[in-house]
Amino acid sequence: MSKRRQFGSSSEQTPGQLYFENIFNEAEDQSDLSLPEPSYEEIEYKRKKRKGKRKEDLSGLPVERIDYEKSESERICPECGELMHDIGVTIRDELELIPARVIHKEHAVHAYGCKKCENNSDCTPIVKAEAPAPLIRGSLASPSAVAHIATQKYINCMPLYRQEKGFIYDNVNLSRQTMANWLINCAENYLVAVYRLLISSLLKEDVLHADETTVQVLNEAGRSAQSKSYEWLYRTSGYAERAIVIYKYEETRRQEYPKMFLKDFKGYLHTDGYQAYHKLPRDRITVVGCWSHSCSQVLV
Repeated sequence: MSKRRQFGSSSEQTPGQLYFENIFNEAEDQSDLSLPEPSYEEIEYKRKKRKGKRKEDLSGLPVERIDYEKSESERICPECGELMHDIGVTIRDELELIPARVIHKEHAVHAYGCKKCENNSDCTPIVKAEAPAPLIRGSLASPSAVAHIATQKYINCMPLYRQEKGFIYDNVNLSRQTMANWLINCAENYLVAVYRLLISSLLKEDVLHADETTVQVLNEAGRSAQSKSYEWLYRTSGYAERAIVIYKYEETRRQEYPKMFLKDFKGYLHTDGYQAYHKLPRDRITVVGCWSHSCSQVLV
């Protein structure tokens, strides 16, 4: 029972409610009108403003200041008729979001020919201006566009079909198939080299962590959508100078996979009790156990 509670499947469903009932009432569910708004303070002339939490929250953002002033004719004293001077200012902070703009950028590469040679020679030299190479040949893809799509999908967890609808609202006809092609193309042409370099750096560490988990692939040649595949994970320890996490997809849980991946590794490997890790070459790799799993064994 202890192992089931600790490592068994669990639900993120809110007690007493179905998950889909909470999708659309997030604002109402999370709001608390009794909590005060973060306060701002009024400052007078020559007074140094105290740096509080709001100031810290806004410290990394560019500042655009808008001053609201009266003209000289509006600053005439109603009592004596003299011009009134500035005695202080009240600052009100505000966050403004600027939506992303999508523009059509034309790269016009000019070519030049010699008119004299055109008239008097059989060979006419032609030169072209230099221009940056396209990210993907024959494609509309730009580095900023692909970076935005990748960030939305892999960081903000927004699937391509939802991004497709968002682009439609911005009058951009960009299908999910095109976006998928861009992501795969850029991964193969630009990121594979980085991935291999990360693996090379990871295997030079003295201590690594490893684990594997199931993953379902819907459209895979020769396999049904219900087939169980595995995502193998290898990462550096907390003492590494740079954190590296590597995901390696494999169709099964065979012990050959960690053996192949770790063939150049020498050091300590922190894992659970899965026997595939304990069959690695002991002259190079020392497998160290996980405290959570060892404690669960004791409790059982």
